Amino acid sequence: MKNTGKCPKCGESDLIYVPGSVAYGVGNNIMIGLTTLSAVRVNRYVCATCGFTEEWINLEDIAKVQKAYKRP
Repeated sequence: MKNTGKCPKCGESDLIYVPGSVAYGVGNNIMIGLTTLSAVRVNRYVCATCGFTEEWINLEDIAKVQKAYKRP
């Protein structure tokens, strides 16, 4: 959805962008440290037609997540 502008499930283009946020310990984020100051924000795209969601983190945050979490 982020790259195509269309929902991969239903094909519609009525999308909603929900920016990631970290506030008072809540939000759609990935904790990589002990405080919210070190959290990686997760941005979401929501299809307003079928409700399908897609989540993305910023490219510069990928290395932080790799360092904090081992790969399966």
